[in-house]
Amino acid sequence: MADLHDTPLPWSTRLWFAFACFFRVLFDPGFAARAWQAREAVAALPPAGPPEPARLEPARDGAAPPRPAAAEAAKAAPKEPAPAAPAVSSALQLLALLQREGRLVDFLEQDIASFGDADVGVAARMVHEGCRKALRGHAKLAPVRGEDEGARVTLEAGYDPAEVKLIGNVSGSAPYRGVLRHRGWRAVDLSLPTPIAGHDASVIAPAEVEL
Repeated sequence: MADLHDTPLPWSTRLWFAFACFFRVLFDPGFAARAWQAREAVAALPPAGPPEPARLEPARDGAAPPRPAAAEAAKAAPKEPAPAAPAVSSALQLLALLQREGRLVDFLEQDIASFGDADVGVAARMVHEGCRKALRGHAKLAPVRGEDEGARVTLEAGYDPAEVKLIGNVSGSAPYRGVLRHRGWRAVDLSLPTPIAGHDASVIAPAEVEL
């Protein structure tokens, strides 16, 4: 089981992952439910204590004390190369476009708890219009499934689980017969502006100073 207290991810990876999770949570109810359950499970875990020191048996007849089995196994096991950090420049570019056209970051960072529903609705409509313009101008998306939502579908053996996620009461093996609740989305093409020399992709929106 993976250790929940591993070395923290770098800032760029966390930004890319948060950006990806935002849209999954917003448009994928099943993913949002699992993320919420994982959040509650992590919150319920007890704090990790210091590791128990290895116990060594006393040496006999002047022999060197035996090494712990875990240390021997760790020394003998080949070290796997660390996974390369994902490229985040394209994600940051798209986020900058969503901010420029729809003020997405401003909207998400704004505390709207004190706003009325009407005010939130007006702001959400403006953000939606701008972000939709940016997304359609630089990304081409297509549904994963061609059927209408609500239609009955059959998944034969060998279907791609990356394209279709089973929800509800899942049991047995394919073929599966159910109701299409979400058609899914597939990125067909992504066309982003070529950054100029010296461009800092981490600056999503420059500060503005009026003179």
